[in-house]
Amino acid sequence: MPMTRTRTTPPSAAGTTAAAVRTAALPAAALLLALCVPAPAAARPAAPALPLPARMADTGGGGQLITARARTPRDTTGTVAWWERRNGRWRRAGWAPARFGAGGLTEGRTRVQGTSTTPTGLYDLPFAFGLAPAPPGTTVPYRRVGANSWWCEDNASTSYNRWVAPLPADCAAAESEHLADYPTQYDQALVTGFNYHRPVHGRGAGIFLHVQGKGATAGCVSVPAGAMARILSWVRPSRHPHLAIGTAHGPTALTRY
Repeated sequence: MPMTRTRTTPPSAAGTTAAAVRTAALPAAALLLALCVPAPAAARPAAPALPLPARMADTGGGGQLITARARTPRDTTGTVAWWERRNGRWRRAGWAPARFGAGGLTEGRTRVQGTSTTPTGLYDLPFAFGLAPAPPGTTVPYRRVGANSWWCEDNASTSYNRWVAPLPADCAAAESEHLADYPTQYDQALVTGFNYHRPVHGRGAGIFLHVQGKGATAGCVSVPAGAMARILSWVRPSRHPHLAIGTAHGPTALTRY
């Protein structure tokens, strides 16, 4: 009688078959796992940054604000922008490149006269002046510069940090500015309230927003002539405009004022 043979699967073949089954099951398991993992939430668009005045500690309480900002206290250039508040929101009305003092910027409350630094802080705008006529639409008080127009910067004078015409006896010409001697810068200008209402002698005088000359200023803020004319036409005393001077970051950051 012939021998009956039983067919068996070699061990190696059995292992291969089991592995194949496990491998075939992997995609299905991975798919099941993927279905169980929640899909990532859709990325939300970044909220738009608030306008600069809305991030400031104080804007003077009015409806108009001029900001003059440098990147750091050492910089002598930056940007001037003018803003309007309407319906509770600040909107930029214009901007221009700006120049600052040759010594950079410094905290206005501790500034020292003669350092060619621009004082940071928040200031009102008492009046404007210039050798040229006021631009059309100007409503801020505007004084024309004449041959006898001076800005007294003599620390020993009772007229310290004041427009005078003519120069008073107690104000030395060598310590003051004869405004007509600066036909470019003082073609049109705005007086800032820095050290103006209660002058501290030795802190500084004659800090204006005026037309740019050839370089950095002696402590003022300057803008191109066209921008200066637009600002003067735009300023409205009834809206209590202010000028804020500062840097992008640090102790003299605009947002701190």
